[in-house]
Amino acid sequence: MNGILLVDKPQGWTSFDVAAKLKGLCHPMATGLLVLFLGRATRAVPFAENHTKRYIASLRPGVVTDTQDITGHILESRSCSVSPAELEEALASFRGEIEQIPPMYSAIQINGHRLYDIARRGGEVERRPRPVTIHELKLLGQTEEGDYLLDVLCSKEVGAFRVEQAHTMEELIAAAESGTIEKMLLGVDSLFPGMTKMTASAEQERMIRCGNAVEAEAEDGEVLVYSASGELLMLGRAEGGVLYTIKSFFEV
Repeated sequence: MNGILLVDKPQGWTSFDVAAKLKGLCHPMATGLLVLFLGRATRAVPFAENHTKRYIASLRPGVVTDTQDITGHILESRSCSVSPAELEEALASFRGEIEQIPPMYSAIQINGHRLYDIARRGGEVERRPRPVTIHELKLLGQTEEGDYLLDVLCSKEVGAFRVEQAHTMEELIAAAESGTIEKMLLGVDSLFPGMTKMTASAEQERMIRCGNAVEAEAEDGEVLVYSASGELLMLGRAEGGVLYTIKSFFEV
């Protein structure tokens, strides 16, 4: 089973919880949008890592939790009045290239251990700040409960995929039981919208499958190369009439 699966991750599930569940549903297989790469599609992961992702976040002034989100245990709660103008002023320092200390409840590994596993055992370790790019940070408004809504566009992943395209866990479980889950997979080429495409001849395909560069009438630049049957063979780079492999995706 090869392809990209878009999952509408439910609240209370970590990304690893979802992956573990789907591992049992999709044999074999090595609230938000979770993009899972299956089989040969995992070769495309490096091309997704530099994509951006967008959140609609809720900010509740005066409340501190151990997970830094609403799902955690409340550590501090106090009355805190913040005007929209004051919040706008504070948001300015978070835009652009910033350094962010990862929360303890995250999937980052330190010395081979996931931070959230350490946190669940009551532990805490020192974390180094990591560079994060906040491309956009907008104040959308305020809820009746007093929470502020923020629109955040930041690094990294997800790219052109949208949560509206994703499947719920209930839908995925039902599809697995009916044997139709493979129909939910997107092709690897969905990761490269708008990229130039070409179909290889039989001889070009033979050489590509052997890892060789081939002569091709293609403009310089990156190109998706398909077989005559429509199988995605590779992401290639054309230079001076020669086509080189960047990453192959065909079955071996």
